[in-house]
Parts: sequence; structure tokens; C-alpha cells
Amino acid sequence: MAMRSLLQRITTTFSGFAQTPAKTGAAADAAPSLETLKDSLRTLDKDPYLHVVDWDLQLISVFDDLRYDRADVDTLAGPMRTHILQKLQPLEFRQRTGHIIEHHAADMRLIMPKFRALGESPFDAIRFTSRRPQDFYILTPTQSACQLIDNYAPEEAQDRIIGLIQQQPINIYRILDYMARDAHREAFKPVLGHLKFVQKQAISSEPLRSRRALR
Repeated sequence: MAMRSLLQRITTTFSGFAQTPAKTGAAADAAPSLETLKDSLRTLDKDPYLHVVDWDLQLISVFDDLRYDRADVDTLAGPMRTHILQKLQPLEFRQRTGHIIEHHAADMRLIMPKFRALGESPFDAIRFTSRRPQDFYILTPTQSACQLIDNYAPEEAQDRIIGLIQQQPINIYRILDYMARDAHREAFKPVLGHLKFVQKQAISSEPLRSRRALR
């Protein structure tokens, strides 16, 4: 009987160890919610080279240059990619592939569309790059402006693009060259003249006047 009692106590003790969950730093290990992570992306707007262009469309833009030629290549150059990765690392984002920056715990990706061809329309930047509802695109200012044109009525798009170009100028001539002959984009064309004026004023004033492209 004594031996049986001892065995029961030993069995009960080890059973208790098996049922007790391992203690971990729950607060430290808990994955942030998507909303919390989106809020943390607001810190990007404090950087002079980064701008969350639109929270509904989930677009982040990286400063390109102050002045453009219509033949300029419109793509995220190496220094632009490096800069945003450096700024995202403190938020626990890591580079997953050459075109995807990921927050693994929160299951959010920031996607830089692949450069396809020299003559590609900035309106088509995301055409062949899918994303999930929780993901963001990282684009050039010109590509971002094209998304605003395609997704909002002309007056609303104008207001949003003005907000963009006061932070990051866009290649207006390239947009004009690639506007498809459809009613929605045609309705926006008269706005481009005003945007040229606003952009000229913006780049001749601080803080843009002294800003230089990333190198």
C-alpha cells in the first residue's frame, strides 16, 4: 500500500508538470494587431523621404526627386528601397524577398512592385502585383498619384495629389503621356495644369527646396 501511494503521488506530480503551460513573456511575444501596426506606420510621415499617401488604398510613397524629365525611369531605385527598409526595421519589419518587406507576427506585408519595362505606364505599377487586404504597396510618388487618379473622382483626386506633391513632387509629364483614352482619366486632364503650378510653388519653397534625392 505504501508503494502504491508513493507511485500515485509521483504520477500526480508529473501530471501536474505536464498540464502547467510554460511561462513565456506573453506581453513581449504577443503579436501586434493589424490596427496597432497600421497606427505605428504613421511614424513614417515624420521622415522627410517617406509618406503614407492614402490609408484607404494603403499606399506608401518614397521621395524620388524634385524635378523630372518625361523620359525618366519611374521605379524604386536601390537607395529608395534601402531607406524605407531601414526605417521599417525598428517596427520589426524584415525583408522577406527582394520585393516584400514583412511583419511576420502580424502577417502584414509591404510590397514593392517589380520593375517590368522602361516604357511601362505608371498607371500599371500594381497591375500585375496582387496583395492581400492587410498589405500595403510601396510606390514612387508618380505611381501613387496615378492610383489616386484611378480611384477617386477628379476633384477628390486633385486634393489628395496636392497633399502628395507638397511632400513629394511627381512626374506630371509622364502621367500626361500615359493617360489612357478613357472617360475617367480624360476628366482629370484639365487638373494637370493646376498641379504643375502647385508643384512649382512647392519645390521653390522649404522644406522641399533643399531636399535632395536619396543616394
